[in-house]
Amino acid sequence: MQRQARFDATTLALLVLPPLFWAGNAVVGRYAAGLIAPMALNALRWLLAGLLLLPFVWRDLRPHAAVMRREWLVIAVLGVCGMGTYNALQYLALTTSTAPNVTLIAASAPIFALGFGALFFGQRIDRRRSLGAAVSIVGVLLVLVHGDFARLLTLTFVPGDLFMLVASALWSVYTWLLRTRRPPLPPMVLLFAQIALGSIFCVACALVEWQVFGKMSRFDTPAAAWVLAYVAVLPSLVGYLMWDRGVARTGATLPIFFANLAPVFAAILSALLLSEWPQWYHAAGLAFILLGIHLASRPARGSGFNR
Repeated sequence: MQRQARFDATTLALLVLPPLFWAGNAVVGRYAAGLIAPMALNALRWLLAGLLLLPFVWRDLRPHAAVMRREWLVIAVLGVCGMGTYNALQYLALTTSTAPNVTLIAASAPIFALGFGALFFGQRIDRRRSLGAAVSIVGVLLVLVHGDFARLLTLTFVPGDLFMLVASALWSVYTWLLRTRRPPLPPMVLLFAQIALGSIFCVACALVEWQVFGKMSRFDTPAAAWVLAYVAVLPSLVGYLMWDRGVARTGATLPIFFANLAPVFAAILSALLLSEWPQWYHAAGLAFILLGIHLASRPARGSGFNR
């Protein structure tokens, strides 16, 4: 028998606040584009998040040390895909693209996951899911071409939008690995292990960015301190842990739709804080993406619920 979802004011907060924090991460990343180099921002974000999380998981690390040693390669790949490449590419995307664009393209990640599931994990795509994928792709294209499909002929895309497409594809790999190869660890221990191993990759990328490409950062300003404090605490720790509790209360299906509030919040925050006002194609793209994900995630007629 399916457990009845608990939905009250607390649950609503658990599902609404994480997308707000993640939208704020995109806006803050856009604001920090001229202040902190993207790879440096990503490395410092996760190093600080790991240090903040360590006191809460310290006693649980030794009892699970054997599992972490046995599953270190899977944990490392999860850390590189989730904390390393995805977030690094997101911050890199925000140097040339806007927060609404980035969050809208990120909202298409479930469609990428559907494609990777069919190609590499044996998931069957039926007609309904294919239609959902096609509708969502139209929404992503609307955002990429700024409502002008003639751009498809000249391929004049903003580089940041293409970086975010790659990031969304990598996030789908992360999601499938969590679904099929998740190490048997408590959520906070697994998150810390991913941060610890993923941070090695993040720091290496930041060093290459500094030594090879000469990207400099300024950390001696109050703005830099506030940026680092925000990205390390709210989207990295509080958002992840609140989301985990929200999923535990409602199941896996309902939160998908709340996650797509992030582009809405990003558009509002960008307008208020960065004066980057959303355009008509942002609203149209969001509508197509949400409709596509709704079509792809609906249970087939006559079935109980999605597995």
